[in-house]
Amino acid sequence: MTATEAPTAMADREAIRDIIENWVIRRDGGQWDALLRLFHDDGIMSSTWKQSSAKDFVAGARSNWNRGVFGQHSVGGTAIDLGGETAPDRAVAQTRMTIGRRARLHGVLVDVTCVGRFYDFLERRSARWGIVMRQPIYESDRMDAVVPGEIPSLDRARLAGFPDGFRHLAYLQAELGVAVNTAMPGRVGPEIDALYARGAAWLAGMPGHPADSDFGR
Repeated sequence: MTATEAPTAMADREAIRDIIENWVIRRDGGQWDALLRLFHDDGIMSSTWKQSSAKDFVAGARSNWNRGVFGQHSVGGTAIDLGGETAPDRAVAQTRMTIGRRARLHGVLVDVTCVGRFYDFLERRSARWGIVMRQPIYESDRMDAVVPGEIPSLDRARLAGFPDGFRHLAYLQAELGVAVNTAMPGRVGPEIDALYARGAAWLAGMPGHPADSDFGR
């Protein structure tokens, strides 16, 4: 990066980081219109409970909110790769994240905490950066009783059937009636390898949408 390029790259990184930080505040604060504006119109959001357009995801989150279903999200460090000369209006960001969910499981109030990364495909269109696709990476999780001494009764065989990176979250969601998507990337495996390949193709300027089935192949 040359000295003349540095200010532009710095501004791009600041704009992208602003999107990432805004996402968790808007999402957890129920600020739905502001949340949707962080995505482009063709934006895609993937999670354990919904894989859809950003518009449908926000509508689902709003519906959950109105039913009293709340989550907590926080973010940490971010690594941002800019497309550079190959794709100057594209970027990939990986951000350390934590997801928290509180609910009653078999009569016991529990907290589930899942840690991992947000993997974002971003693009600048009409001078505005926005999310084209967000894919969480689930690395590990745990379940704790809110009241010390209370122990939820879990089906150990069913728990073991969920992916290691988010098995407690998936177990809780499944018990609450959610159709959990278990084909989510974790720390290692074919799902994360495929995601990285899509990220590389995105930064290389490959045409198409990163959610397309043949993108990056």
